[in-house]
Amino acid sequence: MTSAPSVAQRTGSSTRAYRLAALLFGIGTIHFVAPKPVDAMVPPELPGSPRFYTYASGAAEFTIGGMLLGRRTRRLGALAAAGLFVSVFPANLHMVRMYWDKPWAMKVAALARLPLQVPLITEAIKVYRTS
Repeated sequence: MTSAPSVAQRTGSSTRAYRLAALLFGIGTIHFVAPKPVDAMVPPELPGSPRFYTYASGAAEFTIGGMLLGRRTRRLGALAAAGLFVSVFPANLHMVRMYWDKPWAMKVAALARLPLQVPLITEAIKVYRTS
């Protein structure tokens, strides 16, 4: 049986939620301000225009970031953030595939993105559990 989160847990959850929201707002902004590099990350196996996925994921990032800011919507926002971080993993894999024949530094940067999803998902789950 679990008990309600303590005040310290809720405060930590707010800080985590604000950090995730800031990250999502920043990444979402890039999707609209400089969409071309993001378009290139969209796996070609997906139907339709890459720009659609770029704008749709940017809008999702803004929406989820906003949900993380409000106490009433934070729990659902955290669950949505975890889902979003899982759903972009194929784009990160595609980036590795695209960069495989590029210079070493670009290849390393693309590979480094893969394990970065784990702490993002973990943080979102922590916010979910303590909200």
